[in-house]
Amino acid sequence: MTDQADSIFLGGGGEGYGVPQRLLLKYGNRHGLIAGATGTGKTVTLQVLAEGFSAAGVPVFLSDVKGDLAGIAASGSASGKLHEAFAKRAATIGLDLQYRAFPVIFWDLFGEKGHPVRATVEEMGPLLLSRLLELSEAQEGVLNVAFRLSDEEGLALLDLKDLQALLTFLAQNAEDISARYGLVSKESVGAIQRRLLVLENEGGAGLFGEPALELADLMTVDGEGLGRISILAAERLMNAPRLYATFLLWLLSELFEMLPEVGDPEKPKLVFFFDEAHLLFDDAPKALVAKVEQVARLIRSKGVGVYFITQNPADVPDAILGQLGNRVQHALRAFTAKDQKDLARAAETYRPNPRFQIDEAIREVGTGEAVTSLLEAKGVPGIAERTLVRPPSSQLGPIDAAARAAVIAGSPVRGKYDRVLDRESAWEKLRARAEAAAREAEAEEERAAEETREFERARRYDGEGYREARPKRGASRSDSVGTAFAKSFARQLGSRSGQALVRGILGSIFGKR
Repeated sequence: MTDQADSIFLGGGGEGYGVPQRLLLKYGNRHGLIAGATGTGKTVTLQVLAEGFSAAGVPVFLSDVKGDLAGIAASGSASGKLHEAFAKRAATIGLDLQYRAFPVIFWDLFGEKGHPVRATVEEMGPLLLSRLLELSEAQEGVLNVAFRLSDEEGLALLDLKDLQALLTFLAQNAEDISARYGLVSKESVGAIQRRLLVLENEGGAGLFGEPALELADLMTVDGEGLGRISILAAERLMNAPRLYATFLLWLLSELFEMLPEVGDPEKPKLVFFFDEAHLLFDDAPKALVAKVEQVARLIRSKGVGVYFITQNPADVPDAILGQLGNRVQHALRAFTAKDQKDLARAAETYRPNPRFQIDEAIREVGTGEAVTSLLEAKGVPGIAERTLVRPPSSQLGPIDAAARAAVIAGSPVRGKYDRVLDRESAWEKLRARAEAAAREAEAEEERAAEETREFERARRYDGEGYREARPKRGASRSDSVGTAFAKSFARQLGSRSGQALVRGILGSIFGKR
């Protein structure tokens, strides 16, 4: 049994696992769920589906949280330790197992195990950035003011230093900006700046900048027509779970905003696997959950399928869970009352099968086995089946550093994102404004100093121009009494009392004649 042109062979179901379970490509953009406890086979199922979509010419994006999925870039081998088990399973489900590698592009936010992947602060937007920084409502309001101001003032926000410079500008001009946009407190600005410092310490500064990721690089096929599988190295990224979840949600949002409507294509344009999906919803504000719901509901019309991978279906909100048409449910444990409730809830979402109780099957399926429900004709959910998942064609497990380096060296995007660009943006423009203001302040200070010096030199205008007065000297002993009196009298002439005295003297002399 091999993949047909219109479907992906997932495994065998029914009596003796001999009934093929196929995911129809035309419903591949109807989204899906892969769930199950740790160690039940979710990663292998994800790998099998990624291979199937790639073989059908559909590009794939997935995150590798443990390093195991890098093996997709290498071929499986008959000399591998699991070959015997794989061959036995293939015979059981009627699979003609052929090993092969698939075209892979490695990405890494930190630029260590793949090509650097970046977004600009503007592209991330205030909603996702507030989620990433864990801001309060008031702090999120200040961040929205910062983004509004950047638009109006032409201050591009590309990297974190741009945002930091703009926040400093907000704090320095808080009174004027508050009058225009509402209260912008220095305390809120300071809190945001501290959260940015934490993000930098976690290594998140590398996410922001240029060249930003071009979505077209995630949607390519190789020379043989196989869809390229973009793998995000996420082992280190998982140490900052909010950064991980926010980046993947940003990527989904960008796909939603940028891609055109395509209706119901014969196969998806891209399939997106969101591993550790519970991180997206843990303590998420309502606005963010609403955003995810909107994207999940509408992005399928753009030809994008989204598959959530998590331990428990209860990790996904009901409004989103109801949109996931293709289900692969590995074993769930039911040790506590909550576990039993979650198990019953998961079973209720499947179309019943008269051959077995779904809740019992979910509890009993072994590793590599799952309860599946795949969309059938007209998008109707298929009857639940206990399915033995097929073995992967590529290598199961990680590859070594040399093999990874070889894949990166032969990548179609080699050299495109390796060097950081730092064009003029908010930081440079605000620095230029500050320097110009400093020069103006210095010039003003010099003008004020010159005016002071002129005043001290007692410069006077005599009708022809400014002349500098002689330095003042007190009466010396060589001055005669008459000279001293004359000087004193001359000074008095300049005063009103002196002028009155002169008029009185003249009146007494000439008035009596």
